[in-house]
Amino acid sequence: MTDTIFALATPPGRGAIAVLRLSGPAVEQTLTALGATRLKPRMASVRDLAHDGVRIDQALVLRFVAPHSYTGEDCAELHLHGGRAVVEAASQALIALGVRPAEPGEFTRRAFQNGRMDLAQAEAVADLIDAETTAQARQALGQLDGRLSETYAGFRRDLLHALALVEAEIDFPDEDVPDNLARTAGPVLDRLAEDLRRAVETGRRGERVRDGYRIVLIGETNAGKSSLFNALVAREAAIVTPIAGTTRDVLDADLIIGGYAVTLSDTAGLRDSDDPIEAEGVRRARARAEQADLRLWVRAPGDPDGVAADYVRPGDLVVANKADLEGAVPNRGLEVLTVSTRSGEGMSRLHDWLAARLARDLSGADFPAVTRERHRLRLTEALAAVEAGRKALDIAPEMAGDDLRRAAAALSRVTGEVGVEDILGEVFSSFCIGK
Repeated sequence: MTDTIFALATPPGRGAIAVLRLSGPAVEQTLTALGATRLKPRMASVRDLAHDGVRIDQALVLRFVAPHSYTGEDCAELHLHGGRAVVEAASQALIALGVRPAEPGEFTRRAFQNGRMDLAQAEAVADLIDAETTAQARQALGQLDGRLSETYAGFRRDLLHALALVEAEIDFPDEDVPDNLARTAGPVLDRLAEDLRRAVETGRRGERVRDGYRIVLIGETNAGKSSLFNALVAREAAIVTPIAGTTRDVLDADLIIGGYAVTLSDTAGLRDSDDPIEAEGVRRARARAEQADLRLWVRAPGDPDGVAADYVRPGDLVVANKADLEGAVPNRGLEVLTVSTRSGEGMSRLHDWLAARLARDLSGADFPAVTRERHRLRLTEALAAVEAGRKALDIAPEMAGDDLRRAAAALSRVTGEVGVEDILGEVFSSFCIGK
């Protein structure tokens, strides 16, 4: 990382302020060449910037000295007036001085490589930038603060302790260590396996906060799904007609309910059809219903159970549409809310119910949420390896050691590395070996 890089840190285009960020070993030299001298670290100063005798702008300049910066390198920020010409002139001057444009994510990558953050925190930076809801921002900030990393560090400590016990018996058989030392790792591994299992089981919670909770409207043809869809998204997104089978494809809309991102899907009415187009729509509706986090079974008075009954799950909701019509709506043991999209009756209750359901499903767990599939897959690998190591412990400690090293490698892919020195450090700090 010998290059000095720069990038526009504010949105491109016309604006009041444009911020150019710099990072690398030539930052101070570059600032001096632009006329920004006598800068005190971490203090904003107004300087006239120029290059080759041509004035660029009167800017606010901040300088950050390594390692006390975002990337861990020497850094600077040029707060320019936000006109395109000013930004272009400053960028061309930086390039002429040997500073190159940064690659996507390069500032955060340098921060990771310089030990300013781990991989999970680096991912949180991207999540925070992309956050569109308060829940997404709150989750990303928690991950950026290191809460998820602290949890993984706890897993790592337990794993290193168990591995130290196993390695001590294998590598130092003639030293003054207790007999069957490796087997004392059993309770540690049991506790670690339980923690990892709970983390895997709750892992999709964070992914749903980050990517959006999937709610799908299902039901028979002409039950009022599209009307309910339009009412929930507050616009005429779906075509509504009295003709059964109007909706032929899946229609998605993104919205925010109770501070959580939701993807709401309107689907074709579930029925058998000889029409190949409608049949494909029904197939897609069934697939989407199976993948959903929550299904709203939209029913009108007098509707039979029909095909939709095969796709509802415990915890789903029956939405009894067309409240202005008479007739009972069977619920098959599910909770029922009655609404009328025509008059608006019951819609506020439905919104409140959905907000409460989202809060229940996406918050309140003790384990900091796993936010990406990558994390969940690595946790699953670590859990399988720990369980295998626990089984091998009573048979062959050296085999258990191989399994625990595999678990350590899986965890290291999430936040950092587990090296030999970590294991030896645990061994020598725990036991008086070679005295």
